[in-house]
Amino acid sequence: MNFDKYKYVVVEGPIGVGKTTLARKIAESFSAQTLLELPQENPFLEKFYRDAVRYALPTQLFFLFQRMNQLRDLAQTDLFSAPVVSDFLLDKDPIFARLTLGDDELNLYRQLYEHLCPQAPQPDLVIYLQAQPETLIERVRKRGVAMESSISESYLYRLCESYSRFFYHYDAAPLLMVNTENLNPAERDEDFELLLTRIKGMRGKREFFNRGE
Repeated sequence: MNFDKYKYVVVEGPIGVGKTTLARKIAESFSAQTLLELPQENPFLEKFYRDAVRYALPTQLFFLFQRMNQLRDLAQTDLFSAPVVSDFLLDKDPIFARLTLGDDELNLYRQLYEHLCPQAPQPDLVIYLQAQPETLIERVRKRGVAMESSISESYLYRLCESYSRFFYHYDAAPLLMVNTENLNPAERDEDFELLLTRIKGMRGKREFFNRGE
């Protein structure tokens, strides 16, 4: 993977798809910095999974401020001094807001987002990991994070649809869409090497990587 070309790489995708594991794997393999979401620091997240209506807004705002601060700190330490691999794209933050907030709360969130959102640096490459909701449900259950046990199947279905719509229109950076149903670069070294080879061979700004059974 050419980090002269890809100084800032983002791995994205819905809950359970393996984005954080893959981001760490890429960073470790190429001695890059990581910029990762920190869900364990959000004091509202576990409450949100139990009572989404009541805790959606504080959960969403905490993540928004957290991500903004992380990107601001990154910019202040000179993004281009070393390659960076992240597991979140700030542009996708409104996906969750639209899924979980009522109309009045969503209007408030949008005002805060537009007013406070910094001009975050655009990635040199976004790797969007896809999987069917049934696969995500299985992976979430398998990893056994206690507070995720109450995530509903309907929420994951809606989340997958929202991600698909978002990336269908996304054109701010080169995008590689990876179907992880039969390709799991986060967990299998052979698939990881295939992914790196596919990235090296990218020629267009928007490409798709899939492997049949």
